[in-house]
Amino acid sequence: MMMTKTFVALWMGTGLLAAQPASTVLANDKLELTISLTGGTFTKLLIRQGEPLSPLAAPLGHFLALDGFGAPSAEERAAGMPFHGEASRASAKVVARRESGPVRSVTLQLSLPLAQETLTRTVEMADGENVVYVTSELASAIALDRPVSWAEHATLGAPYLEPGKISIDMPATRCRVRPQKEGSTGKLAYEKDFDWPMAPLTKGGFINLVTVPVGESSLDLAACLMNPARKYGYVTAVRGDKHLIFGYVFRREDYPWLMSWMNYTGNARATRGIEFSTQPFDISHRETVDSHEMFGAPAYKWLPAKSTMRTRFLFFYATAPAGFTAVSDVLVENGQVTIKDQSGKVLTLNARLAL
Repeated sequence: MMMTKTFVALWMGTGLLAAQPASTVLANDKLELTISLTGGTFTKLLIRQGEPLSPLAAPLGHFLALDGFGAPSAEERAAGMPFHGEASRASAKVVARRESGPVRSVTLQLSLPLAQETLTRTVEMADGENVVYVTSELASAIALDRPVSWAEHATLGAPYLEPGKISIDMPATRCRVRPQKEGSTGKLAYEKDFDWPMAPLTKGGFINLVTVPVGESSLDLAACLMNPARKYGYVTAVRGDKHLIFGYVFRREDYPWLMSWMNYTGNARATRGIEFSTQPFDISHRETVDSHEMFGAPAYKWLPAKSTMRTRFLFFYATAPAGFTAVSDVLVENGQVTIKDQSGKVLTLNARLAL
């Protein structure tokens, strides 16, 4: 099932009314995904015939930070480049749909005129699966090699994210707390390295980043390297009390890094970014290239002249077994996503489209 939602906009100059597309909905018998046609942002994900509870934070959802992750340089800003690049603000054009058959899909295209790039993004769902597949192709129109800044800015929010009731897991190894930014209110020790998930505190001691603390206000960012020994990285968010699990699996060669944006407000408005990306931190192209590497892994990727870069990932949302609270591993093989809990319980999801 696929449908397009519209809103009515008033053309102020003439008083004419024009219907403009706002979003499109892609669904199968298990899931329903709402995609905004501003930036192609994933704004809502629901389990059909389940509690109407989306794990994605409103209004951020899962948006693209492309071609830019974080603040642009002064020169880029003067040239009109916005924070996190153009993609999240660009109008997405639907260029293809498949509304019947065993696999439903929608293909969107976004033009990034400042970066002189074109992004084509296909989102797929197969019948009987709690899985969504996303394939992206970024084409450069310029005759120069360039460093790319690309983050899949997924954000968890209320009511799915409830402090004290959620567990966030990933196969990370070495991590670093982001350098202090102006106005930062972090509790983590700036620019300190650590092994996931125990992060150092400014006041001394450590905190486990798997959990979201209750009644605490802070804003922290920490970047982690996905285990280089793995083919696939992942990040999961489990609500054990509601028996729900949400998560991503991505090719580690596409996205070697994951930055946790921990925007804790001490109340139900807390959000947690789980941002898998081509670079560790949300900084300008120039700063990323100057840093070159972190923990022996490259801190940026090249998009060659007049070439196309292709990435692919999947995300899932499903009911988890009782007692399923802390993920120890996620595997993709033989047409299945296998999610293992630290208790020994296993959840297997059909995923017949190759990653």
